[in-house]
Amino acid sequence: MIRFILGIFGAVFTGITLAVFMGALAIGGIFWMYSRDLPSHEQLATYTPATISRVYSGEGQMMDEFARERRLFTPAAEIPDLVKHAFISAEDKNFYTHAGFDPRGIAAAALEAARGGKLRGASTIPQQVVKNFLLSSERSAERKIKELILSVRLESTLSKEDILALYLNEIFLGQNSYGVTAAAQTYFNKTLDDLQPHEAATLAAMPQAPGKYHPVRAKDVVFQRRNYVLREMFQNGYIDKATYEAEIELPLRSVQNGDFPAFRDALPPRDYFSDEIRRQLSRDFGEEEFFTGGLTVRATVDPDLQEVAAQSLRIGLEQYDRGRGVYRPSGVTLPQDVLGDEAAWRAALGDTKFPRDILGWHPAVVLEVGGNDARVGIEGVDEDDDGHWIPAKDVTWARRRNEDGSLGRRAQVAGDLLKVGEVVHVRQMTSDEDGSFIRWTLRQVPEVQGGFMAMDVNTGRVLAMQGGFSYQHSVFNRATQATRQPGSSFKPFVYAAALDSGFSPATIVIDAPIEVMAGGKIWRPKNYSNKFYGPTPLRTGIEQSRNLMTVRLAQEIGMDTVAGYAERFGVYDRMNPFLANSLGAEETTLFRMVAAYAMFANGGERVEPTLVDRVQDRWGETVYRHDRRDCADCDDPMLGAGEAPTIVSNRERVMDAITAYQLTSMMRGVVERGTARRAVNLPVPTAGKTGTTNDERDAWFIGFTSNIVAGCYIGYDRPRTMPGASGGGMCGPVFQRFMTEAVKEYGGGEFKVPPGGHFIKIDRFSGARLPDNASGDHVVAEYFRDGEEPLFGVMFDGGFAMGVNLPMFNRGEGDDGASEVTTSTGKSVVVPGKADFGSLSSGGLY
Repeated sequence: MIRFILGIFGAVFTGITLAVFMGALAIGGIFWMYSRDLPSHEQLATYTPATISRVYSGEGQMMDEFARERRLFTPAAEIPDLVKHAFISAEDKNFYTHAGFDPRGIAAAALEAARGGKLRGASTIPQQVVKNFLLSSERSAERKIKELILSVRLESTLSKEDILALYLNEIFLGQNSYGVTAAAQTYFNKTLDDLQPHEAATLAAMPQAPGKYHPVRAKDVVFQRRNYVLREMFQNGYIDKATYEAEIELPLRSVQNGDFPAFRDALPPRDYFSDEIRRQLSRDFGEEEFFTGGLTVRATVDPDLQEVAAQSLRIGLEQYDRGRGVYRPSGVTLPQDVLGDEAAWRAALGDTKFPRDILGWHPAVVLEVGGNDARVGIEGVDEDDDGHWIPAKDVTWARRRNEDGSLGRRAQVAGDLLKVGEVVHVRQMTSDEDGSFIRWTLRQVPEVQGGFMAMDVNTGRVLAMQGGFSYQHSVFNRATQATRQPGSSFKPFVYAAALDSGFSPATIVIDAPIEVMAGGKIWRPKNYSNKFYGPTPLRTGIEQSRNLMTVRLAQEIGMDTVAGYAERFGVYDRMNPFLANSLGAEETTLFRMVAAYAMFANGGERVEPTLVDRVQDRWGETVYRHDRRDCADCDDPMLGAGEAPTIVSNRERVMDAITAYQLTSMMRGVVERGTARRAVNLPVPTAGKTGTTNDERDAWFIGFTSNIVAGCYIGYDRPRTMPGASGGGMCGPVFQRFMTEAVKEYGGGEFKVPPGGHFIKIDRFSGARLPDNASGDHVVAEYFRDGEEPLFGVMFDGGFAMGVNLPMFNRGEGDDGASEVTTSTGKSVVVPGKADFGSLSSGGLY
């Protein structure tokens, strides 16, 4: 009997042993099968996460940041224990004791599921790391087996602290925040070291459902989960009882709830400058590297001048737009049912996509339209007892454009322009004397647009760039992306080619009618004034922007030569050698034109425009530096006190230095007595050129001092006529407003006279040589090359015939009287009077 019983037990034991063996063999076989062809876990030892690229100004102030996943990498040693303990308590309390997976956790999860509870995962932190980095997120037994295998292997490769650092830097915590450092900034605007226990617990609560656990929309659920994490931290010995009891009583506070200022609030709004950096570096480094590489970018921008540039352009655009007298509704409205409750309309107004980057302008909603005035609710401005009103006298400048395109009557009361529920812009009108408030005034984003750019002529550093009225209204950068006809602002390149081809500022070119057969049609270019002025010196041709002289000059030297100069200066990659292009018919960008003018200003050396001084990678290594000049003796310990080091420049020369000075001198005449004389008046020597294209579709002005070049263009995005527009009248004042402030900071001086030449006094009306002691308004000192005896009295007509009965000389547009001048031979010559010029113009394309 005993033997029988023992036999039964032996059989059962044998069966159990065999079953265990077979089970172990089967499990071993499964693990062996799935352990083949697994991804290498060793790559995690060289983990380089996708991190934020940041842009800083020259003063070190953060301007912007770019990332697909908003992550800030923090090494394990720099993550506070409080944060580590919060996540360990929430996700893997046996982290420091298990070998990659937690058998007790797995058993507890299985037991809970067997009792009918919710099936939950029992993944440890190492398992989550291998899932996030090496495997997919699919819910399958196969993935779970691979996860277990890799987690054990990972434990044998990396330390616990390194594994935890991988987890805490990679994990998604909601609100596009990856990793604890970015999440602490997103939810609390704090560094990890500044977090309190309840805040660290809030972050540790997020991994359970980062897409759903919003601190406002799911406040109760997040609050409960946070307190669960605090309880686990207490039970695991990471915080004491007093701390636990105090922390669970604290409310759930966050940036999203308005308890802390948002991190982005401390940054300036994204603008055209930082977005252009994104565009250019994405092209140069690749989008993947720029958005994930953790680059540190030092921008060339001068923040003060950037604001001046934006305001200068906005003033010019708004002045022209208001002069058209048309009010265009924004098309953004709020529901009528929210207008009666202040909290409701403020919330609805805050949710609208409406430009908020215009200095001094506020989004507002029309709450009430009375018999004369309209009451508005203004974002960021508290209501008062009387309310805020747009008075009738503020709207009489405009007519409302209706939905069908028709115009309403000239506004007499606010209701003629505004309707209840419409979202508008308003601005304070203040007293010029003491800045006191007068009233609220209605504004609108102009339909006409434009661009502005300023840069250092010697280094190519772009100091300011504004690509439109408002970046938030339109991200299209008209300084770099809009290709427009430069009109007469292109003429300096024709004159530069002529000066390098043997012409001088005193050379006489015929200003007379021209007929050109092209494509079976006759092209008859005209001057802006529709008048002809006969033989005229080159200087006057560019000062008064004479189209006919420019066409004859281009024909004389050849359009291939002109095209070669334009390409050398970077205005075009390949310019079509058509005669009309000598008047700026071929499109280019403001960015290219300003960069080309910089080479006139610096004496003819190539300069590459840049928005970036330096780029460093995530490890601090410099991967790009714009300034390639060498400092010959910066490391010389024997350099004397007060002695400046020698900077060696190997920049390419794109034009002769004397040619550059001659052209600059002629362009000074544009500002001092030519087409820009009424708009530009700076306290330092200034040169430039206006430009107005055919039918006034584009207005340009580009000018420079000895150290800064700046340019402006204004036009409709879909080109159409701008009645009354001209380069001098529209862009000249924009340049003047900007440069008035820029000169205060950067100064300016006389343009450098290159060696190898000498001055000769010339009559600027006739081109005749004058005695060295000649003086008067008609006298100008022209610079000629040594060894070249200038020829006076020789006329060039470009091969075109000259009409009869044209005066031989004239005193120029705007000067009616005849005058007597003395020639170089001592004879007196009477220069006859001429018809007046009419209005300020920039010449243009005809």
